[in-house]
Amino acid sequence: MPSPIQVVALLKAQNIRHVRLYDADRAMLHALANTGIRVTVSVPNEQLLGIGQSNATAANWVARNVIAHVPATNITAIAVGSEILTTLPNAAPVLVSALKFIHSALVASNLDGQIKVSTPQSSSIILDSFPPSQAFFNRSWDPVMVPLLKFLQSTRSYFMLNVYPYYDYMQSNGVIPLDYALFRPLPPNKEAVDANTLLHYTNVFDAIVDAAYFSMSYLNFTNIPIFVTESGWPSKGDSSEPDATLDNANTYNSNLIRHVLNNSGTPKHPGIVVSTYIYELYNEDSRPGPVSEKNWGLFDANSMPIYTLHLTGAGTLLSNDTTNQTFCVAKESADPKMLQAALDWACGPGKVDCTFLLQGQPCYEPNNVVAHSTYAFNAYFQKMAKSPGTCDFKGVSTITTSDPSHGSCIFPGSSGRNGSFPNTTSLAPSSNSSTSGCHSVYFYGAGSFTTSVIIGVLLMSMVCL
Repeated sequence: MPSPIQVVALLKAQNIRHVRLYDADRAMLHALANTGIRVTVSVPNEQLLGIGQSNATAANWVARNVIAHVPATNITAIAVGSEILTTLPNAAPVLVSALKFIHSALVASNLDGQIKVSTPQSSSIILDSFPPSQAFFNRSWDPVMVPLLKFLQSTRSYFMLNVYPYYDYMQSNGVIPLDYALFRPLPPNKEAVDANTLLHYTNVFDAIVDAAYFSMSYLNFTNIPIFVTESGWPSKGDSSEPDATLDNANTYNSNLIRHVLNNSGTPKHPGIVVSTYIYELYNEDSRPGPVSEKNWGLFDANSMPIYTLHLTGAGTLLSNDTTNQTFCVAKESADPKMLQAALDWACGPGKVDCTFLLQGQPCYEPNNVVAHSTYAFNAYFQKMAKSPGTCDFKGVSTITTSDPSHGSCIFPGSSGRNGSFPNTTSLAPSSNSSTSGCHSVYFYGAGSFTTSVIIGVLLMSMVCL
């Protein structure tokens, strides 16, 4: 995996101004020093029991992992554990103590005004999540949840929540439509309506966030903001995960970024931005488990983009295109008849010059419908200046950053390279600035850099997109 210095170079090149580390790795914190990037560090689950049972242990952790690095490294939050209630329930009784001990150490160093303390929770602790107005936290966790919310309220911190519409969709047995999970536009009669509030929901993400808001209000906490610490979609899966695809991952993350950027909030709290981390920055090829577990990243281990985010309508933020070159190609799994129909349209009504596909011409070989469609689709896409919706062809095409040119067949939009990326960290420009009053979105990523470090990059409410 990339070294900490390489990771920071990627973050800076992408104008990413917020990052979450899944521990407090010293090398990463040093690499992030003097960059201005806002950093969330984490207490790993395996250290929680010791910190939650000893004020001195907590103070020592803060001294080594926070105080030793500020102000050079701009640490702004500490995530204490990860999904403790659902993954490490034996540590739940000391979770709030751990938060309090860490906060006390920050107070003693006069850092409590600059660094927030919270703990990420899985959305699975919310029961009966639809309709959102009837949602409530699993009552068995009330002895932890009530003091946790009191702590967050008293310290003016936020409720950290991991939101994964992918898993909600997969586990719904067809009840949740794919378009509803991917933020795709829905006709009014397809929107989900909360019968108690008459609020309309157009996506799973908003419904889960509002379910958390209603669950907190059920316990009489109404002024704690929600911070989504993980959200994303896998780009590859095994045979049991047919919807873990490049196109769906691109669609979800692109739409999520737009959704946060447009400042719409949720139906329950319109106009209140839900700061969100996108999971994750790098693929984790060595991670155990299903294929999808290895493929949540926006980049591979060589910092090459897995796909190019569709952000034409939202500026160039997080475009993750290291070459500023994108191409429209046919999906190899598409129905050949649909490909042929789309090819005929592109070379006919679409007015693409398909003479290069004729026998004896440079792009005739390989002589099959996928190769010929790829050329025609891309020619149309480039001719239309890569406008949104011009690489669709009824779902049989997709956007890629890999140049499909081959041999003497140079595709429109190509600089003559045959699918390789230049050795550079110069990424697509961004209009980001660090001034106040800008839109809020964070870009979140995670991936193993060493045996112990995982990083996250944030889409959040203090980032200008």
